[in-house]
Order: sequence, then structure tokens, then C-alpha cells
Amino acid sequence: MNILVTGGAGYIGSHTCILLIEAGYSIVVFDNFSNSSIESIKRVEKIVNQSIPVVEGDIRSTKDLEKVFNEYKIDAVIHFAGLKAVGESVDKPLKYYDNNVTGTINLCEVMSKYGCKSIVFSSSATVYGNPASNPITEYFPVGQGITNPYGRSKYIIEEILRDVFISDNSWKIVLLRYFNPVGAYKSGTIGEDPSDIPNNLMPFISQTAVGKREYLNVFGDDYDTPDGTGVRDYIHVMDLADGHVKAIDKIKSFDKVMTINLGTGNGYSVLDMVKAFEKASGKKIPYKIAPRRDGDIAMCYANPSYAKEVLDWSATRGLDEMCEDSWRWQSQNPNGYRG
Repeated sequence: MNILVTGGAGYIGSHTCILLIEAGYSIVVFDNFSNSSIESIKRVEKIVNQSIPVVEGDIRSTKDLEKVFNEYKIDAVIHFAGLKAVGESVDKPLKYYDNNVTGTINLCEVMSKYGCKSIVFSSSATVYGNPASNPITEYFPVGQGITNPYGRSKYIIEEILRDVFISDNSWKIVLLRYFNPVGAYKSGTIGEDPSDIPNNLMPFISQTAVGKREYLNVFGDDYDTPDGTGVRDYIHVMDLADGHVKAIDKIKSFDKVMTINLGTGNGYSVLDMVKAFEKASGKKIPYKIAPRRDGDIAMCYANPSYAKEVLDWSATRGLDEMCEDSWRWQSQNPNGYRG
């Protein structure tokens, strides 16, 4: 089975490529490298000991997409490609809707043209907005209270894919709603390498530990949480990658659009993460309390039981392993893939 991995050179995509190949799938990576590096794929090739076909292209270009489908027989797509910086999406909403939404429409049109109608979509827990309670199940309302264009773009794409299925139920569609990916491949060879200002907590912590940042800003310590800082469901990127392989394994058996949370079911605060990273790295993480950021919510963590039921998947790596693997990557690659 040939899997097209859009955004396959990115953080989650590159880790998923390893597990797809280890599971016996053939893959083709499609990426424009706007927020990733070809170096990640070179390192994946060394890990799996085989070459990986890579096509450089943009999902907004039908011509680029058709080049892949003309050159390779694609059986299914895992669609990671997309812009993901929450703050930037507020400043540049049209850029996000153009890339994420228009790009996905182009991808589906080309897939349909070439008779490929199986897609696993990289969605996000941001579609739940500010949930009324926790843990979050797949039956919670979505689309209301989303605080940024990035999250809205994910919600719009989910709705588009549902409409595609209604129009043609021969499509096989899995929507995977991620919580907060952290960690890295166990060897420290590949990991998260933000090209600019990081979008999430762990790179800020690890960059502070390695001395690239003077201190960590903790945005708000007056939330209604045990220690006043925001609580999130952090999931190891390898567990997340495994969820995609399980989705591809089972995709042909689904007769409806499947919406599945990928999380651990555990909520950790910002200060929990700081303490765990200090333990893993042996480094003191200096931090300062800063004002809350607009759009941040107090608490968000998953009920992952549906993933266990339909994918036979559950997260197996705990907080210590997440932090140890993040530190191994960061300490071995203080400047990421740039040397």
C-alpha cells in the first residue's frame, strides 16, 4: 500500500514516516519545506535504512499535486501539510485559510481525479474551543468558541471532508484530533525544530534548558487549576505517529467519517512540565510569570477511550519519557536541523 504523506518532513510527519515504513507501508513525502527541513527525511532514511521518495511541492498547486499522482500509484493520504502557528494565524488569517483550506480542497480534487479516496486528516483539539468540561470526548460540540483562525481552519476542513463523504460515500475519511504533541524519536536523531518562534510549550522549555533562552514565560498563574497554570494533555509524538498507522491499518473497514481524539487522558500543568523537564535534563528551568494570553483556556485534556475502541490504540509513553526524549533531541541538536 502506497501512502502519500503531505507535510512528511515536519515534526509529526517525519516521526510517522518511520512507523509507516516499519509497518511495511511504502511512502511518498510531499512537502514545500516552508516550515521543515529535508534534513529530517535524510535522518529518517538512516533510521529505516532505506531511501524515501520526496516530491517538493505546495498543496495550493494542483500541478504539483498531480505530478505526485502521475508518478506514483497512491492508495491513501495522510494529510499533515498546513500552517500551524496560532499567533501568526491571528495576524494573517487569509494566509491560513488559503494554505490550509484551499490546499485541502485541491488535494481532495486531485485525489478524486486519480481514484484515491482514503485520507487521514491531521486535525486538532482546538476545534472544541473552550470546553464546558473535561475530559473531552468526540461528542463535545465543535466550531463554537474557537479562538483563532488556525483552529477555525481545522474545523472548516473537517466540515468539508464530511461534505465530501456525503456526496460520495466511497470515500474513507479519518479525522484525528490531536492534543499536545511533545517528545522526539528515542535516539534524539529527529525531533521538533521550530523555524521561528515556537508555537507550543515544550520547545520553549527545552530551549531554556539548553541555554538558548534566558527564561521561560509562564502565561498566567491565576487559572482555576491546581497550581494556577494552564493544564493540557501532552502526548508523545511517537504515540501520535502510532495512531496514524493504526488509522491507515483500519481505514478500509470504516463506513462513515471517523472522528477520533488522540491524547493520553491526563492533564499536566505548565509547572508540572517544568518540574518533569528539570528532572529529565538535570537543568534548572528559570521562569517568570507573565500575563495571560488572549485565547488561552484553563484546561484541556482528552477522553481517549474511543481511540482504544475503534483503533485499538492508546498512548503508552509517560511524562518522564516525553521529557527525556525531548531533552535528548534538544541537547544533541541545540540548533535543530541547522547544525
